[in-house]
Amino acid sequence: MKKTLFLIISLFVLVSCVNRRTTDTVTAHALYHELDSAWMDATQYSDTIEIRYAKGLQVSYEADGIHVSISNPDPSAKYGRTEEYVIKESKHRFICTTALQLGNFEALGLEERIVGMNSLRNLFSPKMKEQMKSGQTVMIGKEGNFDIETVIACRPDFIFVSASKHGGFEALKDCGIPLISHHGYKESHPLGQAEWIKLIGLLTGETQRANAVFDHIEKEYLALKKEVSELVSKEKMPTIISGRQIRDGWYIVGGKSYMAQIFKDAGADYIMKDNEDSGGTTLDFETVYARGIHADFWQIDGSFDGEFTLEILSKEDDRYATMDAYKKKQVLFCNLAETPYRELAGVQPQLVLADFVKVLHPELLKEYKPMYYKKVKSKE
Repeated sequence: MKKTLFLIISLFVLVSCVNRRTTDTVTAHALYHELDSAWMDATQYSDTIEIRYAKGLQVSYEADGIHVSISNPDPSAKYGRTEEYVIKESKHRFICTTALQLGNFEALGLEERIVGMNSLRNLFSPKMKEQMKSGQTVMIGKEGNFDIETVIACRPDFIFVSASKHGGFEALKDCGIPLISHHGYKESHPLGQAEWIKLIGLLTGETQRANAVFDHIEKEYLALKKEVSELVSKEKMPTIISGRQIRDGWYIVGGKSYMAQIFKDAGADYIMKDNEDSGGTTLDFETVYARGIHADFWQIDGSFDGEFTLEILSKEDDRYATMDAYKKKQVLFCNLAETPYRELAGVQPQLVLADFVKVLHPELLKEYKPMYYKKVKSKE
């Protein structure tokens, strides 16, 4: 089992990590196709969608169609409205307004269904770049400044919107095009976030494909989680801290968040696991510093042009250099400017998990090359 898992993940990464620069990033479509044609074998799977992890999705099959209930899975959400849809036929034209929504289509090899996008800070998908160049997909502007004429000209069946962005979508309601909230990024379980591809499967009529791809994601994630659990005892779990100072405080991932679950499944004891937030939150610098100074590992992310080094990190605040993880060179960094994390990590939780397992437990995944999180090196 272990050797098989190593081979699968190694092959996956060999394809996906040929070059991490923006211009050469491989789409999820290509990754799945090159690996084992997961969605190409979709006919072997059921065309009935069952939701097992996502808290913000409910699906039921009724005489008048497929009933889908969408809600924000964040218990602290201020906007708790539940959306109800009845799907009677598949749709073919969509507008995406976040990178994660785009990644859902990429995972299923359905990029051609996207006819419009807002202006993303970084776009990695070669397929989407081709569609933008050819005019198959058009830019509709940014939140708060959408080009309504372009939106209407796209003739979309649905527009996906985000729960964290509200004012900018008001103008779109006047277009008469249904808006669907995509709350995948609010899910606290990695497999719950990935399971939102099933919503895309329902809307596009590609339910077998969605089941096939999710089955692949789930099996790899759970197999690696099991390997870790059999190796690591709770008494010997390495500790980990997250985030760093951003403006007025130390930004951490919440103790009930997606990343906190990744830490746990990777066999790490998250220093801030008692925090009740399901997303990111900002705390007093001294509070986090005091608790994290002796953590074995340290997870951070951000956008940086070039190689992010330990020296660059310590220049932000010289207290960072006194932390154990810094001194032991056990800092893991995801460069959002050079990796498709925002697009694909939500549908590749098995790779995010593997990134941490690789560093936390080096006796596992010896041939694996990290996809998103890599150790920060010293320039010395």
